[in-house]
Amino acid sequence: MQRRSTQGVVFVHACPKALCQHVEWALERVVGAPVSLSWAEQPAAHGSYRAEVAWTGAPGTGARLVAALRAWPMLRFEVTEEASHGNDGERMSYVPGQGVFRAPTSANGDIMISEQQLRHLAATATSIEAFRHGVDELLGASWDADLEVYRHAGDGTPVTWLHQVV
Repeated sequence: MQRRSTQGVVFVHACPKALCQHVEWALERVVGAPVSLSWAEQPAAHGSYRAEVAWTGAPGTGARLVAALRAWPMLRFEVTEEASHGNDGERMSYVPGQGVFRAPTSANGDIMISEQQLRHLAATATSIEAFRHGVDELLGASWDADLEVYRHAGDGTPVTWLHQVV
């Protein structure tokens, strides 16, 4: 039987120096292979470091990576997982104090909002402003607002590849 595979990227946007090695070990436990990231100073957060790593593995690996990284509530990170046979793509973001935002994504990375989510929002919103706020919640706008400065600070950073042991 052929194993299904997908890929994605882990973006560690802000990590205290003392936790960098621990983050690598957590990623190693998920993918079952040694991990050595190229850490760079994060100019958007003094004393923090950032790294990006692309990964390949079984569907659901992205969620397992998020679960491993949530052990440190001071991290800021995102994990993407591309669509695979029978599975939508996903984007999961973590911001201290807000927790995890998780949403399905299209082939080009846009967040997808379902018909039922929109119908529920339209039926329960008490004003146009409440509807707008609800759409922002469905899109993870507060996570994006927090992470945007960290994302731009990492433009042009090299990406390492992780391959899950199967």
